[in-house]
Amino acid sequence: MSDTVQLLKEVDNGCIMAINSMKRISDYGMSDGLAGVIDHYREEHLKLQKKAADLLRERGSGEKEPGMMASAMAEFTTKMKMVMREDNTQIAKIMMDGCNMGIQSIGEQISKYSGASKESVGLAKDLIKTEEDFMRDLKQFL
Repeated sequence: MSDTVQLLKEVDNGCIMAINSMKRISDYGMSDGLAGVIDHYREEHLKLQKKAADLLRERGSGEKEPGMMASAMAEFTTKMKMVMREDNTQIAKIMMDGCNMGIQSIGEQISKYSGASKESVGLAKDLIKTEEDFMRDLKQFL
């Protein structure tokens, strides 16, 4: 499989993981301001995920589903952290942790798939930028 397809699958997967995390966290009580920030970035991730999925289809490849174990672990971790403290600060911290993991993971994938197309690398960098912006906007809730 080409570096381009592999990188696009990682971007697609990263977006899906982020979207699922934001959906999970929406079950907890939070201020309208924080809910608005999360909703905005859920939409941004949906746009990036759609671009990645479209590019994968153009290349005759399907999307990469997040691993069941990774998804279950993320859900368990969120529930455990929220049991300990359910407020805007805790929600912002959980989301920021996810952003940080996403930035690191996609950054590693860009390096790993060095032969990927400029378009796919650009999309991966857009995802990193979105995660950085999300973290910046979450800081006000700490």
